[in-house]
Amino acid sequence: MEKNLPEGAGPLHMPFGHVVANEKWCGSQMAQGMQGKIKLIFEDGLTPDFYLSSRSCILYVTEADLVAGNGYRKRLVRVRNFGNLQGIVVVEKTQINEQYFPAIQKFTVLDLGMVLLPVANQMEASCLTVQLVQQQSKEPSKNPFLRKKRALLSEPYLLRTVQQIPGVGKVKASLLLQKFPSIQQLSNASVQEPEPVVGQVVAQQIYTFFTQSR
Repeated sequence: MEKNLPEGAGPLHMPFGHVVANEKWCGSQMAQGMQGKIKLIFEDGLTPDFYLSSRSCILYVTEADLVAGNGYRKRLVRVRNFGNLQGIVVVEKTQINEQYFPAIQKFTVLDLGMVLLPVANQMEASCLTVQLVQQQSKEPSKNPFLRKKRALLSEPYLLRTVQQIPGVGKVKASLLLQKFPSIQQLSNASVQEPEPVVGQVVAQQIYTFFTQSR
């Protein structure tokens, strides 16, 4: 297996079906949750936390990272700026850091155009990672995370992201995505455009959610 590019920010040439993890995750709950289900290899000096393939990776933002401030942003930007690497941002969302979640959601999805997936803990994140690797192994051409860099989220994850907007549940998120197929379209909508779908109050919440990030 070839080493990754300087500073661990670029693609990694790796065996298909393996996950290469940053050495700091050795012995963690997340690593333990993946063992026996996928082949895990640990390496030092990686910018991403986990490489799912030579072209896709996971950047994991812990509860503590989010509470500590914006230090996580540098890693996200480095991966985002590397044109041939698709970054998936997995964020621990808990009662302790819930107030900080809208900021990372806006920064990741709107400013960087990256995939963001909230999880409750490392065990949930490990299950998600295994699912992504298995999907990639079975149908690599259909894996939404290996498509062209600007490709938006696949519908289940896009739905999950839209549900994070205050006042928007699963039903309203589904209706919104029928009218606004992408996050970009929804974020650029006027305050009146979503009203026929979700009503005036929620439409205002959606408008406020996106305009606050500009």
